[in-house]
Amino acid sequence: MGHRKKHAPKRGSLAYLPRGRAKRWRARIRHWPEIEGKPKLLAFSGYKVGMTHLLTIDNQKGSFNFGKEVTLPVTLIDSPPMTICAVRAYEKRSTGLRTLTEAWAQTFSKNLGRLLSVPKTPKTEEALKKIESSLGKIHEIRVLATTQPELANVARKTPEIIEIKVSGGATKEQLEYAKSILSKEVNVSDVFQQGEWVDVAGITKGKGIQGPVKRWGIRRKFHKSRKTVRQVGTIGGWNPSIVQYTVPRAGQMGFHQRTSYSQQIVKIGEDATEVNPKRGFIHSGPIKGGYLMLAGSVYGPTRRLVTMKHAARAKIGPPSPPKIEYVSIQTK
Repeated sequence: MGHRKKHAPKRGSLAYLPRGRAKRWRARIRHWPEIEGKPKLLAFSGYKVGMTHLLTIDNQKGSFNFGKEVTLPVTLIDSPPMTICAVRAYEKRSTGLRTLTEAWAQTFSKNLGRLLSVPKTPKTEEALKKIESSLGKIHEIRVLATTQPELANVARKTPEIIEIKVSGGATKEQLEYAKSILSKEVNVSDVFQQGEWVDVAGITKGKGIQGPVKRWGIRRKFHKSRKTVRQVGTIGGWNPSIVQYTVPRAGQMGFHQRTSYSQQIVKIGEDATEVNPKRGFIHSGPIKGGYLMLAGSVYGPTRRLVTMKHAARAKIGPPSPPKIEYVSIQTK
């Protein structure tokens, strides 16, 4: 029998190329879903704390464990209130959305000046009247919300500013809702409910510049091979006389923006003593205030900002959260 070539495709997906570094350590939302009902915000940001596990009753109909006690891994998100500092109106052009105007609040967070030059004398009423007079042109209403890291167990004072779309109802109703929350604090319970399915966007852990063995999972060559051991055997033929993008090469690994779809909110809590371990979470410490509990894992290291938004795809599974029997508060 002749020699049979071993089929061993390289690991890693080509769908995420180019694997460049993210511009910022917070995720940028590129798609906003449309919802029905009263106007509300579509997203909320918080700081990743860590993971633990629960004992719950499986409420997924059709599951082999339906009605039985199962173990569920969950991620805890420290979610202090966000402050609405501005209202922004967009008009639609042939090239996309363009900012029509924006109205800034009269009062700001004391640490917002660390991030940008805040208006000294904002003309809030004039800007809001301009938005109201241009309702026929407005395509979207969004707000600018700032985080409050000083209320979380994060060693920084500079807040992050997040642009969040307002959806639901007519444009006039969206504007009235945005005006009602301007310069006020918004809690995570005002945006999401327990049992709701959300998309989670975050920045993965950064690994720096890595070679093809670690980056793509290729096999090392024979130790007496020519020149290198941890490189691919060939980078391509003579024709075409270029290096194809499918060839595993060294480069940036990690610190990429990724979005996980349809993760369920297991619980929204206010009393952090229910979930805080005795010695606190590793690399993060105890949660100070309100928290969000998500089923499954979340991208990025601890204390990194993650953004939850309303699910863009069809919701799967039961609409209600599973019944929690036990929460592990052991230090992992």
